[in-house]
Amino acid sequence: MAIFTTRDKTDIFYKDWGSGQPVVFSHGWPLNGDAWDAQAKLMADNGFRAVVHDRRGHGRSSQTWGGNDLTTYADDLAQLFEALDLRDAIMVGHSTGGGEVARYIGNHGTSRVAKAVLLSAIPPLMLKTEANPDGLPIEVFDEIRAGVAGDRAQFYEDLSAPFFGANRDGNKVSRGVRDAFWMWSMQVGIQGSYECVKAFSETDLTEDLKAFDVPTLIIHGDDDQIVPIVAAGNKSSKIVKDNTFKVYEGAPHGMSLVDPFKDRFNEDLLAFARS
Repeated sequence: MAIFTTRDKTDIFYKDWGSGQPVVFSHGWPLNGDAWDAQAKLMADNGFRAVVHDRRGHGRSSQTWGGNDLTTYADDLAQLFEALDLRDAIMVGHSTGGGEVARYIGNHGTSRVAKAVLLSAIPPLMLKTEANPDGLPIEVFDEIRAGVAGDRAQFYEDLSAPFFGANRDGNKVSRGVRDAFWMWSMQVGIQGSYECVKAFSETDLTEDLKAFDVPTLIIHGDDDQIVPIVAAGNKSSKIVKDNTFKVYEGAPHGMSLVDPFKDRFNEDLLAFARS
């Protein structure tokens, strides 16, 4: 296992596959880096260096009591960049991972970054407020916290349906993918999982998006039941300066693991990396 230790003594698990221009993947909640395996292999097979980490509290990284916030997640990622001396990187973030990418660029800049990809990502703000009427009400996130604090095994099983659109007619997600989602979710420490809900729902990333000064690909499904496109991809595409915005019709939140959307995403990701 490849592990590096942050300055606050947190162990972060990571994979480092292939060689060439780095492509750095940040995963969603409540998953871990394994959710990116297909894309990491794709990039490593095509002359890129794929780097994927498990966020603190998730997967094989330390289950810390504190630091479960986007600023600390981005600081951990910045330290991984330094530890591996990653430069000219393409950052790819799904869901909460997209928030991690945004906070990284907002706080650490793009001196080591060449491009960015935001997939079904949480920015700019998921929570409904007076200034953000298209967001989701706080009660939605309170229910998620209650699920994590209660019977989280059943909660994650139930969550896999809207996550992958399994509750939609004609959906092609396999039972195996839903089982993998459950397994990854159960590896998250309960404290990290619980506190991450506040991180992904209440962190306003508007100013971070304004700091983007590299080519950015924004992809969102118009049937995303977890991070609705109206408050996320649509708004991010109006804030990030140099972006290409692609809407996948009928795609769910976890599109990178679901036919037929995963093949389309893989093609778009590889083409953008090569461009």
